[in-house]
Amino acid sequence: MLTAFARAFQTPDLRKKLLFTLGIVVVFRLGQHVPVPGVSFQNVDQCVKEAEAGAGSGLFGLVNMFSGGALLQLTIFALGIMPYITASIILQLLVVVIPRLEALKKEGQSGQAKITQYTRYLTIALAVLQATGLVATARSGTLFPQCTVANDIIPDDSIFTTLVMVVALTSATALIMWMGELITDRGIGNGMSMLMFVSIAAGFPASLWQIKQQGTLAGGWIEFGTVVACGLAMVGLVVFVELAQRRIPVQYAKRMIGRRSYGGTSTYIPLKVNQAGVIPVIFASSLLYIPQLLVQFAGNDSGGWTDWVQRYFTGGDHPYYIITYFLLIVFFAFFYVAITFNPEDVAENMKKYGGFIPGIRAGRPTVEYLSYVLNRITWPGSLYLGLIALVPTLALIMFDAQQDFPFGGTSILIIVGVGLETVRQIESQLHQRNYEGFLR
Repeated sequence: MLTAFARAFQTPDLRKKLLFTLGIVVVFRLGQHVPVPGVSFQNVDQCVKEAEAGAGSGLFGLVNMFSGGALLQLTIFALGIMPYITASIILQLLVVVIPRLEALKKEGQSGQAKITQYTRYLTIALAVLQATGLVATARSGTLFPQCTVANDIIPDDSIFTTLVMVVALTSATALIMWMGELITDRGIGNGMSMLMFVSIAAGFPASLWQIKQQGTLAGGWIEFGTVVACGLAMVGLVVFVELAQRRIPVQYAKRMIGRRSYGGTSTYIPLKVNQAGVIPVIFASSLLYIPQLLVQFAGNDSGGWTDWVQRYFTGGDHPYYIITYFLLIVFFAFFYVAITFNPEDVAENMKKYGGFIPGIRAGRPTVEYLSYVLNRITWPGSLYLGLIALVPTLALIMFDAQQDFPFGGTSILIIVGVGLETVRQIESQLHQRNYEGFLR
């Protein structure tokens, strides 16, 4: 990987793209430290320090991770890229449900451009809703429940100040979306994935150093080394599984058009073991946050159901929570694979161009075979996702830690996935520029 980056900097065109991407990343990181107008920075800083040990395990832990820690500090980039991620997931689900969107997807590039435009509109709408909710949560003191100055984070409670804060947060979300698209068009890799990568990786040094400071063995270096070793082992496992795939061979028959022969080639359909990516983990985490959200807004005096939710689904270390989280990840893995990979469309396209799987008849038998292989391969992928996602929870239980495990399942999956895809794009562009033909 380092060799690919070194060779990329030696190529002028790629060097410009890498420097452009780096410049956008610097601007993005600067925006994560600019406070929202109307917020008392001193009170926010005090609350963050008081809640530093358990911030990631609360209600807004996932969003705070995707925003690079900007959410709990109430900066202009506090919402991060979560509105865009949510909008993209919603549009992917609606494409399967709404025939109009499905027809747009089949139109090719023009239809995909319209779906992208709808995603932008939905992102702005979600940003307005989330910004309003964040301002209301911060003003009520729910964002930092244990902080002594939580109610003084926003000193001015006028309508004008609220509107200014909502507009600032929404505009910053639109700016993040624009910067991500700039990276996709003029830089290296997928822009939104790159910004997500930067947001998550930005919290690693502070988390590791906090583990070292709170350690008791050899000044904390033994705990530090153990966590780093576990993180490297997890990265190796994730890389191995993310690159694993089941290749289904496909043979195309020869066709005579005039005096020329077409087809007769052999290829394969790559089915990844983890076909769903990190989406099932995000779905399961979001669904489990709904009971906690209801408790936060209902209060502690609403009845026995709030006590039951707080006992079993708030801390994250109860067996009920762990089992439910694991089962939801497995369910959403099968659900997402079912809506994103349609064996009938694949079999129809193969039949249209004269392709077939050796030993399998075209048509319905091909659909049944693809469905059988997909179900068999999704089982290990879903179990792997569930185990990786539970690593932080199990680490906190085993070591009785008071801080987040930095190499969490969601963060490792995203970082490794984005890293592999970026290196793959760099290497492909290097091959295009340094291709050696048959004649020299």
